[in-house]
Amino acid sequence: MFGFGAPKIIHMTPAEVQAGLDSGEIILVDVREPDEHRAERIKGTANMPLSRFDAKTLPIADGKTLVLHCAGGVRSAKALGICKAHGVAIDRHLAGGLSAWKAQGLPTER
Repeated sequence: MFGFGAPKIIHMTPAEVQAGLDSGEIILVDVREPDEHRAERIKGTANMPLSRFDAKTLPIADGKTLVLHCAGGVRSAKALGICKAHGVAIDRHLAGGLSAWKAQGLPTER
C-alpha cells in the first residue's frame, strides 16, 4: 500500500546508458520480443524476451552493470520485478526504452 517491498528501480537516461556502453561498463539486455529485436535494436544488446524471461539466465555481469530495456519502459520495469522476486540484484533500466533512445537521436541497427 505504501510501496514497502516494491522493487527500487533506477531509471537511467539514454545518455547515461550510451556513456556506459561506450566505456564498456554496461551490458544492455532487451526484453522485447524477438521479432521486435530483429526489426530494430541498440547495437550489442542481448535479447531475453519478457514472455519467457528467466532472471537466473541473465548474462554474467563480470563487474559491469546490467541494464534492461524494452520499447517504452514498462516491460523492463516488470522484468526488474521478476529479478527482485527471484533474488537477482538487478535494478536498472533505460527509462522510456527504445523510444526515448531514438528520441535522443542515438543510433540503432536493423
